[in-house]
Amino acid sequence: MQQVKTTTRAVCFAVLGALVLALSACKKPETQSQTQPIVNPEPVVVEPLKQERLELPPLFRDIEKRTFQFFWDTTNERNGLTPDRYPSRPFASIASVGFALTAYPIGIERGWVSRTQAVDRTLTTLKFLRDLPAGPQASGKGSYKGFYYHFLDMQKGERYDSWVELSSVDTGLLMMGVLFTQSYYDRDDAREKEIREIADTLYKRVDWQWLQQNKPLISMGWFPESGFIKHDWMGYNEAMLLYVLALGSPTHPVEPEAWTVWTRTYNDVWGVYQGEEFLAFGPLFGHQYSHVWIDFRGIQDDYMRERGIDYFENSRRAAYAQRAYAIANPMKWKDYGPELWGLTASDGPQQTLQEYRGEQRQFRHYSARGAGLRENFDDGTIAPTAAIASLPFAPEIVIPTTVSMHGRYGEYIYSSYGFLDSFNPSFNYDIPLKTGRLVPNQGWVSSDYIGIDQGPILTMITNYRNEFVWNVMKRNAYIRTGLERAGFKGGWLAPADSGKGDKGKDGKDAGKDKPAAEAKPAAKPDGPMDPATARALGEAESRAGRTPPKPAPKPE
Repeated sequence: MQQVKTTTRAVCFAVLGALVLALSACKKPETQSQTQPIVNPEPVVVEPLKQERLELPPLFRDIEKRTFQFFWDTTNERNGLTPDRYPSRPFASIASVGFALTAYPIGIERGWVSRTQAVDRTLTTLKFLRDLPAGPQASGKGSYKGFYYHFLDMQKGERYDSWVELSSVDTGLLMMGVLFTQSYYDRDDAREKEIREIADTLYKRVDWQWLQQNKPLISMGWFPESGFIKHDWMGYNEAMLLYVLALGSPTHPVEPEAWTVWTRTYNDVWGVYQGEEFLAFGPLFGHQYSHVWIDFRGIQDDYMRERGIDYFENSRRAAYAQRAYAIANPMKWKDYGPELWGLTASDGPQQTLQEYRGEQRQFRHYSARGAGLRENFDDGTIAPTAAIASLPFAPEIVIPTTVSMHGRYGEYIYSSYGFLDSFNPSFNYDIPLKTGRLVPNQGWVSSDYIGIDQGPILTMITNYRNEFVWNVMKRNAYIRTGLERAGFKGGWLAPADSGKGDKGKDGKDAGKDKPAAEAKPAAKPDGPMDPATARALGEAESRAGRTPPKPAPKPE
C-alpha cells in the first residue's frame, strides 16, 4: 500500500534514530573521541559571527507566492484540512494544517488574501478541530486526549486507516500553528476573539502527561489497537518544539526534568563533521522545524551555554556541513556540488537496488535522507526544501543554491506551487516507479508537493525577510513559559531590568531582537580554557575552512 509506505519523518525516521542511539550506548563510534577542537598555544581573539544581510533576488518572491498558494488552494474549504501531499491527496496531515494556519497570516501581510478571508479559513479550521469526534475507539474518531491522528480523512476528519498513529510530534506541529493564530489575530473583533479562545481550548486539551509512559520523556504516540509507541522522543531532533509546548502547558505540563533528560544524549551526536563542530542530525528538517516558529538567536539552554553557541548557530553549521558533504561527494552522485545540496526526509523514486558506477546502490521512495555523524542515507535525491528552509541560517550559500536549482532544473522541478518535493539526477533506470517520473537525460523528478516540506520553505523565507513568524510567536506567553522552564535565558527572553527585552501585559516583546550569542575571547595561554571558549575557537576554525560562496545574485 502506498499509504503505508508514505509515513512522515516523525515515525519512520525517529524510530530508526532511537534504535541508533540505543546501539551507540553499547559502543560509541570512534568519531566521538574527536569532539574537542584544537587549542592554539597562542592567545586568539575570536570575532562574533557576523550575519550578512543579503537581498533576495526576485525568484524568492515567486517561490513564496506559489508556495502560499499550495496551502490556500489545496486545503478543504469546508473543514480547513490540508492534504499531506498534492496532487495525490488521499488524506490530510495535521502537521500540514499547522503550517497552513501559519501560512494564512503570511498571505495577509503580503497582500495575497484579505484578513477577512484568512479569518474565515482559520475559524473554519479551528472549529472543525474543536468539534471533531474524540475517543479511544479505533475508528470514527479524529483525536484523543487532545492529540490528533497523524493522518485524517480529508472530508470527515476521522483517523484515515488502522496504520495511522495518534502522533505527539505532528500534534506539536499543529499546535505551533494554533498558537500562532492565537498571537496573530489580536484585534478587538468578535471573530478574532473567537480564534484566540478556540486556540486556547485546543492547546489546553493536550494531555502531555498521558504520553509520559517512561517519565519524564514523551512517547512518539499511541495506537488504539496496541497502545503506546515504545520509543520516546530523545534529543537531538525536531521534537524540541514538542517539549517546549509540553513545558509551557497550563493544564498538563511536563516537568523541567524532561528537557534535562531530553538533552542527556546530546553528547552522543556532538562532534566534528565536514569541518563543522555542532550538534548533529543527518536530515536538515531536524535543524529547521522548531526554528520555523521560535527565534533561537541569542537564547541558550544549559547545554548550549556550555558549548558557547545557540541552536541557531548550530543549524547554520549543519547547513554548511551538508554543503561541504555535497562538494566532497563521496558517493559520486551526479551534479552534487556547492550549488546543489540538500538532504532531508523526502520522496524518492523507488525502493530498489541498482548498479551505479560499477556498484550496487540502494535507492528509496519516501525516506529520511541525511549526512552527519549518525543518521546517514544518501541515494542522490535532493529536496529543495532542505536548502531553502536553511535561508535564515546561511543566506550566503542558500541564495546561490536556490537560484542555481531553479536555473538548471526549473523546467522539470518548478511548477504551479513552486518546487516539487524532490529530484534525483542520478536515477535513470527504466523500472516501475513508486512515484514521480523519469525525464530523459535528467533523471527522476517527484510528481507531488508535500505539505511539511512546503511549510518550511514559505515560513523560513518570511522569517529571513522580516522575522514575521518569529516576532508573532514571541508574543505568545505559552511559548515563553515553555522556553523558560527548559532553562533558556538571554536574548529576547531577558527580563526587563537587564535592558535586553521586556514583555508587557499583552505578552508583546518591547525590546529589540538580539543577535546570536557572541563567542567569548580566548583564555590566556597559561590558564585553563572554559568549554565556551574552546567551542568558540572551534567555531573560528570551522568558519576559516569554509569554501567562500559566490557573490549573491542581483537583488530584488
